Amino acid sequence: MADDASRLKRKKQPMPDFVRDALKARGLFDVYEARPPYQRNDYLLWINNAERQETKEKRLCQMLDELETGGIYMNMKHPASKKR
Repeated sequence: MADDASRLKRKKQPMPDFVRDALKARGLFDVYEARPPYQRNDYLLWINNAERQETKEKRLCQMLDELETGGIYMNMKHPASKKR
């Protein structure tokens, strides 16, 4: 999948190792990569901007649960990502 990061309105966020490791451990890396670039970037921005590691972990868990469930993005319905 071509990366459309050049079209992002916000600065592209780096993926921390603990996020990458969690995605791979739950078998969700491909599901994450299938999301639009703005969603991937927003998830990382949201996680990266947390001050406490505990908050980062909580946000990571929410992201992982949403990816696993499908049809949800940042606690909102997102029909385009619904699992079939």
